[in-house]
Amino acid sequence: MTRIPSTQALRALESFARHGSVWKAADELNLTRSAVSHQLRLLERDLGFQLLNRIGTRVELTEQGMGYALDVRRALSTIAGSAARHSTRGIAGRVNVSSSPGFAASWLCPQIGLFQDAHPDVRLSITTPGRLDDVSNPDVDVFIAFGNGHWPDMLVEQLVDVEFTPLCSPVLVNKGAAMLEPADVLKLRLLHLVDYTDWETWFRNAGLDPKLAQTGVVLSDMNLVYSASVAAQGVAMGDEFISRQAMEMGHLVRLFDVGIRPASTYYLVVSEGRARNEAVAAFCSWLKQEVRKTED
Repeated sequence: MTRIPSTQALRALESFARHGSVWKAADELNLTRSAVSHQLRLLERDLGFQLLNRIGTRVELTEQGMGYALDVRRALSTIAGSAARHSTRGIAGRVNVSSSPGFAASWLCPQIGLFQDAHPDVRLSITTPGRLDDVSNPDVDVFIAFGNGHWPDMLVEQLVDVEFTPLCSPVLVNKGAAMLEPADVLKLRLLHLVDYTDWETWFRNAGLDPKLAQTGVVLSDMNLVYSASVAAQGVAMGDEFISRQAMEMGHLVRLFDVGIRPASTYYLVVSEGRARNEAVAAFCSWLKQEVRKTED
């Protein structure tokens, strides 16, 4: 095949491969589901091989389709990075940042004016991914991801070591819930992120039965956990790094010296092509500098 498929069809395939469903791809691309399905059918026709398996109402990529979608993702990322590099004049241009929700809300957004003051000609946009370790979106220039640091074909730099520890509003402590030893957290409502794992690990480190941690409220997003803890609804297994401002302002207090070091932490992740863009490089440099200030 010599004719290059339409860019819209390629973006439809890449988005479908990343999300695994037509409706999510349609939502991301601001298209109807039927329009995305039509683009995928046209792409199959133009390529001359099967991209999708259709099993009843379910649609999934074939092995050939997955390989082709990965190549398309790399190509779109290269094109976007090239456009950004060639459109930049000095420290100017556009930087699209994807950040885990907790880091974005509690650390990045309160600091972002500092970057804009230093680089007023850089147009910045910030989004949050569905998964904390997702670095697959080809429209993103810089990822602040929470994971294990393993992202092949990307430039990866650890931003910070994190420690999780029980944090709660001083209102709860002032009400008479004396926190003299780790078992005293059971006097409070436990707030969990996604599942009981973090609290179970902390109980184990504190010499307590981890089954005792299986009480309280499970929340799907770290922002929900922090909102509930600041509102004195319970005690969270909190990330000290992104909670530092809340702790300094007296909204949250650390209860015990016992903490846990999770297997994951925050990383700066950038493709090699986009790292050469001056605006992207400026944002990365600023980010690392401000994170170091926070840790000092």
